[in-house]
Amino acid sequence: MVPTAEHYDVVVIGGGPGGYATALYGASAGLNVAMIETHKLGGTCLNVGCIPAKELLETAATYLHVAEAKEYGVDAGEPTLDWSVSLGRKDKIVGGLVSGLGSMLKSRKVTVLDGHGRLHAERKVTVSGGSSGDVELTADAVVLAPGSLPRTLPGFEVDGAVVMTSDEVLSMREVPKRAAIIGGGVIGCEFASMMGDLGTEVTILEALPKILPGLDKDVTNVIEKSFKKRGITVRTGVKVDGHEPGDGGTSVRVDGEGLDVDVVVLSVGRRPNTDDLGLDGTAVQVSDRGFIEVDEGCRTGEPGVWAVGDAIATPALAHIAFIEGVIAIQDILGEDPAPIDYGKVPWCVYCRPEAAFTGLSEEAAKEAGLEVVTQKSRFNHNGRAMIVNQAEGMVKVIAEKTPDGRAGRIVGVHMVGPWVTEQLGQGYLAVNWEATVDDMASLIQPHPTMTEVLGEAMISLTGRPLHG
Repeated sequence: MVPTAEHYDVVVIGGGPGGYATALYGASAGLNVAMIETHKLGGTCLNVGCIPAKELLETAATYLHVAEAKEYGVDAGEPTLDWSVSLGRKDKIVGGLVSGLGSMLKSRKVTVLDGHGRLHAERKVTVSGGSSGDVELTADAVVLAPGSLPRTLPGFEVDGAVVMTSDEVLSMREVPKRAAIIGGGVIGCEFASMMGDLGTEVTILEALPKILPGLDKDVTNVIEKSFKKRGITVRTGVKVDGHEPGDGGTSVRVDGEGLDVDVVVLSVGRRPNTDDLGLDGTAVQVSDRGFIEVDEGCRTGEPGVWAVGDAIATPALAHIAFIEGVIAIQDILGEDPAPIDYGKVPWCVYCRPEAAFTGLSEEAAKEAGLEVVTQKSRFNHNGRAMIVNQAEGMVKVIAEKTPDGRAGRIVGVHMVGPWVTEQLGQGYLAVNWEATVDDMASLIQPHPTMTEVLGEAMISLTGRPLHG
């Protein structure tokens, strides 16, 4: 039992990516840190988000690879799926990472408390409702990292069997025959890709004119064409108005018509988990949408209190929460950290084909008043992509036009194709370091690799293409 009224340098409320990054980084800097988590260490990302979702996407990729093995002269027969084994492997990976995180926190001497943390005036934090009992802490600094919860829709009561959020999908008992996925963002498209590759008849229902907002339209077009080729239906600009449960499934009302499916997956974003943080007697402000209001240094309106991760109105990405936690600790230490340029952060989509981007799309650049030059280089002539039988997709580079009409500063790199989530690093550095096309074209790409496609795009933008 942790003594009551114990004082710490930093108390962190929340043990997801934002919270545990804050705690680990603070402990590395020599601070005495306590971290409070209501559920499981690792938060959404480790338990019901990034990690389990990507593991099941890898299950689908492995299934397809075995199905295509005859093309390589390997006759493995027709693959069959034992979903229980897939779920077991997912749980094993998640469990290992959560256990490893716990060991890391212990080795850094971070005090971990199980329970619900609430902030009160003068940086007092109370903990209750968990195995740590009722505890009261004080701190020189408090970092709020409560994370987020799946959003739901009126008319769709989540039961975990027919109507699911991302939380339930990752533990569903069997792969459904027919599924409607409401929401065509990153999470929706990843689930659609995974289910579709495992044999589900999938329909994506999106209210906006296009799926995957933020991606360049040329990238989105590649994904939509791939989905269509694989039997995944994409319906955009539609209105969904409830559902009518039937025998073993339901009928979703879409623009006044019924769509019969076995399951409905709600993938309409996440909301900040800020309903029960206390905050009475503090100057911490929460917006009408539930976000904790902060400045560019993640500082709240209450002196000595910061907020990071999904609870603030920044991109809801684990790696963004990580760096926000780092910035909070650096600010606590008086190190004057550089603010994040949220318009240039890396985004990854793990559907098939993968997508990844950083910086402006061509449309966004033009809307911002920039004159741009673009180049699209495709994977269908790349040797490594052909070898692994994943040659659909391209790299698109968006560069600012110089006064003499040449391609200059790189303002966006948008990619779609094999393993592009692992290739985005060069593009991210180029955009954030404000490199020019000439800077990047002079770099050597190893052969044979898929990164040669990015190199080809850069060389082509100089006006002297090598292969294109």
